[in-house]
Amino acid sequence: MEYLECPCLCRQCKSSIRQAHLARKLGVSRGTVSNRITKLEDAGVIVGYTVRLRPDAQPNEIRAWMGVAVEGNETRAVIASLLGEPGVAILHDTNGRWDLLAELRAANLSELSQVLERIRLVRGISSTETSIHLETYRLS
Repeated sequence: MEYLECPCLCRQCKSSIRQAHLARKLGVSRGTVSNRITKLEDAGVIVGYTVRLRPDAQPNEIRAWMGVAVEGNETRAVIASLLGEPGVAILHDTNGRWDLLAELRAANLSELSQVLERIRLVRGISSTETSIHLETYRLS
């Protein structure tokens, strides 16, 4: 049962299939897993769930990478602002030329332009550079 104390084992197990699989793996009932997940949600350990789509599932969606340089010690404030931006799908803290790397998503170029404009107005961002994804290749 101590394995259920680890939130990382409960990540992405909201669906019945994954809960059943996790229960079998841990040797407990599906109800036990479900109850523990509910407790973790109530305690704020699990704060949400997300759906991950294949890159080709939304072929008309515009995706881009944005490198973000942050002024001084404004990183935490900039991260908080970017996490509140609906156009930011994923945000990474990095080393090198850019302090942060954001994956942006938008329905069209006009929407992407609006996302870029809002991000560039965030206090603490000194510069950005954006590259639009043209094609995605994966190793089989």
